[in-house]
Amino acid sequence: MEKEESTSSPIQASAPLKINRWKPLCLYYTQGKCTKTDDPVHLGKFNHNLSSGLGLETCQLEKLKSQEFDYFLVLDLEGKVEILEFPVLLLDAKTMNSIDFFHRFVRPSQMGEQRINQYIDGKYGKLGVDRVWHDTAIPFDEVIQQFEEWLGKHHLWVKKPGGRLNRAAFITCGNWDLKTKIPAQCKVSRMALPSYFTEWINLKDIFLNFYNRRAPGMVSMMRELRIPLLGSHHLGIDDTKNIARVVQHMLIDGALLQITARRLRGSPEKVEFLFENRV
Repeated sequence: MEKEESTSSPIQASAPLKINRWKPLCLYYTQGKCTKTDDPVHLGKFNHNLSSGLGLETCQLEKLKSQEFDYFLVLDLEGKVEILEFPVLLLDAKTMNSIDFFHRFVRPSQMGEQRINQYIDGKYGKLGVDRVWHDTAIPFDEVIQQFEEWLGKHHLWVKKPGGRLNRAAFITCGNWDLKTKIPAQCKVSRMALPSYFTEWINLKDIFLNFYNRRAPGMVSMMRELRIPLLGSHHLGIDDTKNIARVVQHMLIDGALLQITARRLRGSPEKVEFLFENRV
């Protein structure tokens, strides 16, 4: 979720990343519920590979700096009243390859059905994905339970009091997702804030300090780096993939991705911002 835009001239960055012919993602597939994986018509229309367009060539990895983390979790939530979509893309920090993804649509817990229908129609109806949302959305606490199982499968987190991510860091486009929205949704869902949501990398701050240029959002960054926008802006799973492409491009240019914000111990509502120059 973000607001745009910048009118400054583009950065003279490295050669654009190569992409294959784009097709929209099968959103039943991202929820683990596609029943047409043997249907050639369906496969010809929809993409079932989230890593498509994220592959890098060996020559593009020459400028990569050694990173502080082994893995990056690119996250971009959707939903202003309550969270409606929870997408995460897992990147290998050494190769910048996409390893896996986690994507769930989220059903609000404090709305009546009529309000939910209006909310979803306004948000996803114009993108043509309201039907798949209604067919697959689950409550936020169930999403987090499944997400934690997914983190455990990749050995990125062990369930224990105060447990943090193992060799991994969240990347967000702004502070809103982890500073504001996750804690607010946890309160609405009457659950404790998970301990792994304690720190993150705000890509806007990294962009500003690396290029010395301010970009207020994902689309601005992509324009500056001459990266074409793929998919539907404000469909979270597509935005997550586009943010990952920005991450790849910045790392190819030699950027170092460091933690930019951290919750203070004992005061989860208070956040320390670690960069002097920030968006």
